[in-house]
Amino acid sequence: MSSRIAAVSLALAAVLSLSACANTIRGAGRDIGNTVTGTKGAVNDVARR
Repeated sequence: MSSRIAAVSLALAAVLSLSACANTIRGAGRDIGNTVTGTKGAVNDVARR
C-alpha cells in the first residue's frame, strides 16, 4: 500500500513539474515574439528617417 502511495505521489510530482516547464517555454516563446516585433518596429522607424 505504501509503495502505491509513493508511486502516485511521484507521478503527481512529475506532472506538476512538466506543466511548469510548459508554462516557462510558452512564456519564453512570447518574449521572443515580442522582441522580434519590437526589432521590426525599430527597423521601420530608422528606415523612415
